Amino acid sequence: MKNPILRNGVRILRPSEFRLIVDQIKPDYQIMFKTLLLTGVRYVEARRFQQNPEWYDGDFVNLPNGAMLKKKAKMSERSIRLNNLGRTLIPLFLNLQRDLPSRVSWREDLRRWAVNVGLKPNGLCAKTSRKTWESWLMYYYPERRLEIVLNQGHTDATSVKHYLNMPFTNEDKVAMGEYVSGW
Repeated sequence: MKNPILRNGVRILRPSEFRLIVDQIKPDYQIMFKTLLLTGVRYVEARRFQQNPEWYDGDFVNLPNGAMLKKKAKMSERSIRLNNLGRTLIPLFLNLQRDLPSRVSWREDLRRWAVNVGLKPNGLCAKTSRKTWESWLMYYYPERRLEIVLNQGHTDATSVKHYLNMPFTNEDKVAMGEYVSGW
């Protein structure tokens, strides 16, 4: 297995690593993990979204002013573009009978799941899915950088600093297509 990709101490997953983890966890947690990845929402945003299903209009997750609760947020509100896979997952996510666990519990779950499939757990945390998604989008669709940046609620400078020049392989890019296609 290749060395983990870490950016500022946060693990960025390769598609093969994501698949390994997802394939061995319980269905409710699969839905949570896939939704976190395929929306790129911050963990706190996902928790608030579960309580506000009206933010989903069938095509986009529309986060209103205040949904982010991040003091240094670059945008006060944003609409999150979804591909077909994302639009399929959102109703499942909103109908789960359980809420996302606390950030600490989620981090511990991710690390336990990684160890269970033979991956190093370092850097896995609630930020992993969001940073992985933006990294995949930037690698797969470099010509759509501005659109990706706006979708994620970042500045262009933040995106260039953190999400470009990732050590993904051509094999990773092909595997990313399963998840990012149609975005």
